[in-house]
Amino acid sequence: MKILIVSDTHRRNENFFRVVSMHRPDMVIHCGDSEGSETVIAEAAGCPLKIVLGNNDYFSNLPREEEFCIGKYRVWLTHGHNYYVSMGSDTIKREAAAKRMDIVMYGHTHRPVVDTEGEVIAVNPGSLSYPRQEGRRPSYIIMDIDRQERLSFQIEYL
Repeated sequence: MKILIVSDTHRRNENFFRVVSMHRPDMVIHCGDSEGSETVIAEAAGCPLKIVLGNNDYFSNLPREEEFCIGKYRVWLTHGHNYYVSMGSDTIKREAAAKRMDIVMYGHTHRPVVDTEGEVIAVNPGSLSYPRQEGRRPSYIIMDIDRQERLSFQIEYL
């Protein structure tokens, strides 16, 4: 199963359309700050979509957080701004562990991260629209689950 993880598109959806077309994922996960583009994103995804509220998603009915399963893995999806993610992933990983999650997916920082240390995997795809990491290339993550339910995460750049 191929899962496309994105965040912080901020109504600039061209790169999202491009990435969906390139990868044709089985599922799309958006970690917030779509800024009213959730319907357009859902239509373009063409597959199941999980999307949460970001700190810039004013007047939206999106959920603030979601908990769901992908295969045998318990996933917690949140934008992350309420968990001090700008300071690192330690706090959000502790919260995820307290919720008995295997994976936490978040955005907000506009910097890609795959943190596999400890009992919880923390994943942040960065931003497809306003990247902030060195080199400032739009980023996203491809998560693959093979037939034996083994995970892999690959940070990708445009």
